[in-house]
Amino acid sequence: MTSASQAPVPGATPAHPEHLGHVIFIAAAAAMGGFLFGYDSAVINGAVEAIRDRYDIGSAALAQVIAIALIGCAVGAAAAGRMADRIGRIRCMQISATLFTVSAIGSALPFALWDLAFWRIIGGFAIGMASVIGPAYIAEVSPPAYRGRLGSFQQAAIVVGIAISQLVNYAILNAADGDQRGQLLGVEAWQVMLGVMVIPAVLYGLLSFVIPESPRFLLEVGRRDRAREVLEEVEGDKIDLDARVAEIEAAMRRETKSTFKDLLGGSFLFLPIVWIGIGLSVFQQFVGINVAFYYSSTLWQSVGVDPTDSFFYSFTTSIINIIGTVIAMIFVDRIGRKPLALIGSVGMAIGLGLEAWAFSYDLVDGKLPATQGWVALIAAHVFVLFFALSWGVVVWVFLGEMFPNRIRAAALGVAASAQWIANWAITASFPSLADWNLSATYVIYTCFAVLSIPFVLKFVKETKGKALEEMG
Repeated sequence: MTSASQAPVPGATPAHPEHLGHVIFIAAAAAMGGFLFGYDSAVINGAVEAIRDRYDIGSAALAQVIAIALIGCAVGAAAAGRMADRIGRIRCMQISATLFTVSAIGSALPFALWDLAFWRIIGGFAIGMASVIGPAYIAEVSPPAYRGRLGSFQQAAIVVGIAISQLVNYAILNAADGDQRGQLLGVEAWQVMLGVMVIPAVLYGLLSFVIPESPRFLLEVGRRDRAREVLEEVEGDKIDLDARVAEIEAAMRRETKSTFKDLLGGSFLFLPIVWIGIGLSVFQQFVGINVAFYYSSTLWQSVGVDPTDSFFYSFTTSIINIIGTVIAMIFVDRIGRKPLALIGSVGMAIGLGLEAWAFSYDLVDGKLPATQGWVALIAAHVFVLFFALSWGVVVWVFLGEMFPNRIRAAALGVAASAQWIANWAITASFPSLADWNLSATYVIYTCFAVLSIPFVLKFVKETKGKALEEMG
């Protein structure tokens, strides 16, 4: 038992840092990038049908406009790490905030379809940057004892951003009397939906000017005194600053930069562990989760749901997403990653299978029969809940833990790239597949949910409670 008068252990973190409130503010400010990630990803849901009507385009062209942002996401994520090492985490946040702002204005006031697509690429680049910079920065400024909880801010911010975007879309649609192309503030309602993102984007930029640079980056560029100041600011004045600085510098010296070449091995191009990471990423997307966030309003309208109600259901789905994410954050360290993934796979398969069954019925007077309509609606929420409480969180935990130290950075980059590509494939294909056969489309997603069960059982190893150094 430690007495109150006992001197603090050098390099240790106090149980309750004096500046914990300030650290929470810093982490929350950085997580605004995650909020914008979620908001920008999902806000397009409210504009899909209006864009189709405004530009008189078919499903294939519409899908490319919606999905093209994901190309920007992949490029932004790939570039963010090196940019952050060269110009700093804070400067990257400011660039990302600027791109979010420009993208929101451009998307709200497009001249034609081609420049709407261009602004979506710019927004995607900002999303990609935010997806990398936020978690890295939060990890680097958080006191060790609070790193896990503060790190969860990013995922929480993403799902809140998704929910807020759907709530804003619903409110704007009501203000425009239920017409996505109705006049509002001198433009069409869908343009206002895309333009509102200027507000959180500007707030993110302003917050980046009041939070400190990462002490790790400051040490990398030789600003040792400023690094000490930031460490004192975020960890309190009871720690041994020299010991903490030495600890960070020693960790930096031990690190080796993994390369793509390190991932190669055997007759299947990549090492087996890399393929497992790619498999996790692909299964996470191929169950069709982003259909729920990019196209849910269109989906519900296609089976006869009133536009205003369809926007409301998109919002309730987002609330379910938040609830599931909180459940995952509570249980991921208690019952383990693998059991949670398996529970999620079973629940997703049931939800998707029920949706496929409901959508197999012919429309009556432009609507699904009452029973099938309610089954489809409830099953959609069940699917999102089980995804959020499992694969939505667990895959990122696995990817951060499962690779050996010597290849972790490069392997994580490959797995993340696979995720963006899979996301693009699902997003770009859904409108055409839905026109072909909506029920069969959901059968495909159900099959991937079912196949994820033997994949996890056979190939994925539990990482709960293991040190990163144990991953071989």
